[in-house]
Amino acid sequence: MTRRKRLTFWGADENDDSLSRAVMDGRKTVTADTVAQYYKPYGEYGDGSYVPGDMIEVYDLKQRLRCIVKATKVYTIKFGSIPEEVWRGEAFSSADEFRECHIRCLPHLHLHDDFEFVTLHFELVEVIAREITA
Repeated sequence: MTRRKRLTFWGADENDDSLSRAVMDGRKTVTADTVAQYYKPYGEYGDGSYVPGDMIEVYDLKQRLRCIVKATKVYTIKFGSIPEEVWRGEAFSSADEFRECHIRCLPHLHLHDDFEFVTLHFELVEVIAREITA
């Protein structure tokens, strides 16, 4: 691949850039996806299959480059046992809040205690566009 990998954080709607802002503010340092989805690309602005060491461009839902992060760790967790570094890194106040949010966001899935997610841990490298108008 001759370009950096790309990642888009999904908000409530196309105007919700709260997740990319949380990354730029240093509050969000982890993201989680289902095992089935983590390894699949999801369009021009989402490559999937991120591994430690990857430099990743973070886009908002309007396909605007917001920042660059570096992948530091990738590992699998079970939905019934969310490690503290994961729920805190996802900017939640508890493992229960992590679970409640993912149940709401993934209503088509049966999320049970043994359901597996892949977690991508990252560190902020550079903010490209903190404020964007229109």
